[in-house]
Order: sequence, then C-alpha cells, then structure tokens
Amino acid sequence: MKILSIECSATPASCAIIEDGKIKASSFINAKLTHSQTLMQMIINALDNSATKLCDIDSIAIAVGPGSFTGLRIGISAVKGLAAPNDIPCIPVSTLDGMAQAFIDRDCIVCAVMDARCNQFYNALFEIKDGVITRLCDDRALMCNELKQDITKISPEQKIIICGDGADLFYKSVNDMPNVFVAPEVLKLQSAVGVGMYAYRNIDTISTVSPNDLLPTYLRLPQAERELKAKTEDKK
Repeated sequence: MKILSIECSATPASCAIIEDGKIKASSFINAKLTHSQTLMQMIINALDNSATKLCDIDSIAIAVGPGSFTGLRIGISAVKGLAAPNDIPCIPVSTLDGMAQAFIDRDCIVCAVMDARCNQFYNALFEIKDGVITRLCDDRALMCNELKQDITKISPEQKIIICGDGADLFYKSVNDMPNVFVAPEVLKLQSAVGVGMYAYRNIDTISTVSPNDLLPTYLRLPQAERELKAKTEDKK
C-alpha cells in the first residue's frame, strides 16, 4: 500500500509517501512562501527521490480542514489534478486527526489547536493510551476561554500535550497548569506524515472519494462571506 499524503492547511506545507506504514519520503517547508509556489515541486521531488511513479500510488490522502481557506483550496486542487488522470482514490483526512498521529507512542491527551484568528481556535481533543488514539470530541471552532474551560475539566493526573500552529498562542492561557505542555518543535506543526499515517492506520474503516468529490471541510465561513453576512444583518 503506497499513499501519497499532502498537508497545506496552514503556513507550513508538506508531502510524504507512506508505504506499508513506513515513511518512504517526506518534505516539509515553513518559509512563508505560498503553497502554489512550493507544493507541486515538493511532490515531484518526493516521488523522484523515492523512485516512485504516480501510477504506483494506491491513494492520495490530504488534510481537508479545518484550516486556511486558501491553503486548503490549493492542496485540494493539486490532489484533483494528480488523481484524476490516473483515477487514484482520495482520502480526506481531518487536519486535527493528522496532528494527533505524532504522539501515538505516548499515553496522553492531545489538544490539537490551530489559530483561527480573532481569539478563536480550531480544535479537537484525543486520548492516547497503549498506542490507541480515541477522539474525545468533534472538530470545532472555540473561543480561547471556551477551550481553556474544557482543558481544566481534564484530570490533573493526565498529561496534556498541545500541538499545532496555535499551540504557543493557546499555551499562554494555560501555562499555569502543571500537566499541560507544548509539543516539542519537531512534532508541533501539521505534517503530511501524520496525514498519511492516519490514512494507513485507518485504511479498513475510512471511505475514499473520487477526485471530483473531494471537498474542503470548513468550520466557519470564509472571512469575505462573514463580512458580507454582517453587513447584510446590519441593514436589517
């Protein structure tokens, strides 16, 4: 089983090739370049450097959200272009599910957070025990104080690891809790390796979609639509 995985839901962009649960190739960049500049070349390099042809890929996994509206659209458009000519099945993966995979080797609560701006975070909580990841809630968009209230309900005996591009920002609100830690830098940010490993570990239970049916998952309206909605409501 060969899976090409892609992650560009936030500032970092990455791709990976997972073969039978092993990382065959991976590439990660966090240089604040647009994904349209970097993503396709990263994918080409990963395929070339691992001696893998696109026709050898069994499925393409991609983080479909939550995340940056522009980043998600670029990533999904790239996957459609790659998958359609070869009719490669696509695996939509929650950005937050992919983030939790990095901590499968430790018993903890993973608090995956993405900065959604305006003091709000995209978030999901996961419990990891004996190598099994269990979701504790759906993907959601919460205000900082709402997420903090959820965190304080967790037993102080459980280690909580905060990861994601919003980790450092959210940690400022809970740094007085001795059982809460920010993930180490090498594991903190979203990564295509996590997306690919989620797809591989759950391949028997998740559903694939055709390239035409691959869509982003938004937890809130894009900013332009929110502003238009606010103006419309103000006129009423």
